[in-house]
Amino acid sequence: MGQFSGLILILLLLAFFLRVDFIFYVIYVSVGIFAWGRWLMPRAIKNLQSHRLYDRQAFWGEVVPVTIELTNNGRLPIPWIQVQESVAIQLKHGEPLHQVVSLGRGETAAFHYSVIARRRGYYQLGPLRLATGDLFGIYPELVAYLPADHLTIYPRITPLTQLGLPSRLPFGTIASHQRLFEDPARPMGIRDFRSGDTIRQINWKASAHTRNLMVKTFQPAISLETAVLLNLHTLDYNFGNRQDIAEWAIEVAASLAAHLVNQRQSVGLITNGIDPLASPQHGFDEATGRLLRPSRTEIQANPKAFIPSPIPPRNGRHHLIKILERLARIEAEETVSFVEWASTACLHLNWGVTILAITANGSEEVCQSLHRLVRAGFNPILIAVEPVYDFGMVRERARRLGFTAYNVNTPHDLDRWRRPYSVGATP
Repeated sequence: MGQFSGLILILLLLAFFLRVDFIFYVIYVSVGIFAWGRWLMPRAIKNLQSHRLYDRQAFWGEVVPVTIELTNNGRLPIPWIQVQESVAIQLKHGEPLHQVVSLGRGETAAFHYSVIARRRGYYQLGPLRLATGDLFGIYPELVAYLPADHLTIYPRITPLTQLGLPSRLPFGTIASHQRLFEDPARPMGIRDFRSGDTIRQINWKASAHTRNLMVKTFQPAISLETAVLLNLHTLDYNFGNRQDIAEWAIEVAASLAAHLVNQRQSVGLITNGIDPLASPQHGFDEATGRLLRPSRTEIQANPKAFIPSPIPPRNGRHHLIKILERLARIEAEETVSFVEWASTACLHLNWGVTILAITANGSEEVCQSLHRLVRAGFNPILIAVEPVYDFGMVRERARRLGFTAYNVNTPHDLDRWRRPYSVGATP
């Protein structure tokens, strides 16, 4: 703008000395264009509305389409608008959004691009940079931003068809060949009345028709009110890359939770990992777009402040989404060891709840911790995610202490749970 003022001053001096009318005309037109741009541009950017439309949650491997809509709500057209969206490297899929368009009065323009869910996490999309100016470049560019939005990428889920987990609770929806309990929500037929049958089970219509007392029968069922106890204390992991093993533990937790909810069972989540979103000053990495975790010093000063509160067992798809969102953000860190944490973490659970303890290995200390849960009336199941050379010894130790143990250290180990078998069978 300073250069333009200097040019006008030079032209004005030339016009006075040379007395050329055309130069005065050029000055009038230039000043008019400058005044028009100075008046129009701030109003144009103010009347510009923008929206970002996309699914805010995605599963691992999905391609997420994103649409940017710009609307000119002003009475005058906007000569040009430069649109540039910031997308993190880990999310990029195809060409980035960087275009220039013009918008007439009341006109809307839509821009499309896509991102890919390559890794679980809580990511930042944007901000969107909008720049506009006059046609001659006299007036400086005006810049506005559409604030960033966020995308949650769930952990990878491996489909499971049956788990066959034992439980002590009296009702449920998974059929069993063991007649431990009968679920009144699952009628199966009728039979003759026997001594000891309750009057509430009598089928009066069938009794009147047969002129003999008949009682309702129900399908046997075993309830699975389950809590996933996910250990993400990094020092408890000893094999290879701790972060990779911890990521696998999160994937196993997500797979189990999804399967149980699909079986109409109640499931909850308890973890000693950290949720970076709980930090009052959380930020995002510019290169990856991923939510930054707190510093090691902050965590070690007060590790329990970053451990999220437990998600109590519930059923339903909405509850599963809540668990998957937590698993998307959670990170492994040096918080509280499994041995110190496991017993107190389960105090809020009801008696008889099945506890899927996902941890690194089945050491003597870990097994003793789970034995204390057995004595407290729970039904723990050990799921070790690190490779164990002689897991038979761990399985035998767990059997003596009153619980079962599995070694699930690769995706192929989940195949044993994809094959259906009865609840009473040995997996």
